[in-house]
Amino acid sequence: MTTGQLSVENLLDKMSADLRELLQQRQIDNPLLIGIRTGGVWLAERLHQQLEIAEPLGILDISFYRDDFTQVGLNPKVQPSQLQSTTEDRHIVLVDDVIMSGRTIRAALNELFDYGRPASVTLVTLLDLERRELPIQADVTGVTLSLNPDQCVKLAGPEPLELIIRQRS
Repeated sequence: MTTGQLSVENLLDKMSADLRELLQQRQIDNPLLIGIRTGGVWLAERLHQQLEIAEPLGILDISFYRDDFTQVGLNPKVQPSQLQSTTEDRHIVLVDDVIMSGRTIRAALNELFDYGRPASVTLVTLLDLERRELPIQADVTGVTLSLNPDQCVKLAGPEPLELIIRQRS
């Protein structure tokens, strides 16, 4: 599948409908939507609008929670996380752009639990690359994508949101 066949807008519409249905099934009516910086925030902003969630959107920057922090160093664009609401006993919808190894999600969960113990965490991701190193699975996925080992994918944005698949350098 090429990026020309993947419309982020169409995937967002699908994710929004799937998430709305899942929240209804779980009887969750006031979730706290949180995006993982950067691509996850762009997607979370769109889902936040489509689902008409009144609560402010939360933003996580997991840079200090990454398990490769000592190997790759600090991202030069680290920004503070922004959660206007407590996570204690809240139903969280955590949004990221790509789930691959599961390590980014593990880092995000570690940070979330530093803010309090959520009642539940629902994971939403645009792309699932199925290359897990940790047993983490998304509840809502835009599409599952198989790439060659020499390929990588990136969400460019915020306007327009576009998927770019390229060869690793």
